[in-house]
Amino acid sequence: MSDIMIEFRNLTKRYGTLLANDHVNLQIKRGELMTLLGPSGCGKTTALRGLTGYVRPDEGQILIDDKDVTNLPTHQRQLGMVFQNFALFPHMTVWDNVRFPLMIRGVSKKDSQAKVREALQLIRLEGLSDRYPRQLSGGQQQRVGLARALVYRPNVLLLDEPLSNLDAKLREEMRFEIRDLQRRLGITAIYVTHDQQEALALSDRVAIMNSGHLEQVGTPEEIYEYPRSKFVADFIGLSDFIPARVESFDANTARITVAGVMLTVPAVDGLQRGQEILLFIRPNDIALMASESGENILVGVVHQATYLGDRVDYRVQIADGIDARVQTASGHRYAQGDRVYLHLPVERCRLIAEE
Repeated sequence: MSDIMIEFRNLTKRYGTLLANDHVNLQIKRGELMTLLGPSGCGKTTALRGLTGYVRPDEGQILIDDKDVTNLPTHQRQLGMVFQNFALFPHMTVWDNVRFPLMIRGVSKKDSQAKVREALQLIRLEGLSDRYPRQLSGGQQQRVGLARALVYRPNVLLLDEPLSNLDAKLREEMRFEIRDLQRRLGITAIYVTHDQQEALALSDRVAIMNSGHLEQVGTPEEIYEYPRSKFVADFIGLSDFIPARVESFDANTARITVAGVMLTVPAVDGLQRGQEILLFIRPNDIALMASESGENILVGVVHQATYLGDRVDYRVQIADGIDARVQTASGHRYAQGDRVYLHLPVERCRLIAEE
């Protein structure tokens, strides 16, 4: 048995002059949760609809469990789908909503009882089987949607922005429930979202899409810590991009100048002396100090400080036209106009080519 459960091979879809999917190549492993992440219009939903069969690709193939399903009808693909708007039948009870996929597959009412009961136990709603959707909270309705998608034990679970209609606290709770359920069942799942925190919290791997193509595929840690492009770095988390110039480099380190100050950073492939480049670092990785101490120090002036509870967000001007965002724990507070020193730890710095 192959380790690959789903494969997109050169998946391409056009809507007139718009290239929604641009030769997308992606392999999803058996039993993993892969998140398709990107801004609106990046092509993630088109890719998902291609997998379900609702959209026919112009080029390429889609394989499920080594079987080419590109031209296979939707109902023959053994997919479970959880929708953004819950899509429950308001005139049906929880029990009947969950049983519906079995009914349309011709499973008798008697034979479906055990399957429905098991599905409701999975989502811990067995005591609410007689209620109607209007009698449930948003989180309970989404659990019913999960049970309905899983009741016939599909090969793959698809989740299309399933938490976007929930409030922030409930979204966080449901993230952990979905992840726990996916792990317990060992089912392969694809999760579509534009929410970076959801992607980082839920995923085994993340596929970041932009303008129809894949920008980067990797674990949440790889995506966050080692972005391969400015788009990825900027889309995932808060980012500082500071203009710099490459002065020298060897196999391991590079010397760059920022506003006339020499800094040491890890080297990357393809550097050239004199190259204009971006120094990328996360705002929470910069240490803010009242006096100069150590190496890799930039001098700046605070021009904005915003209290955020557990941290303070500073905007610091390093030079004309060069600002840095710094987030530190809400201990010592700096005020607008204070001269400060920014320590950029070597190991937290990255170099990214201008796009």
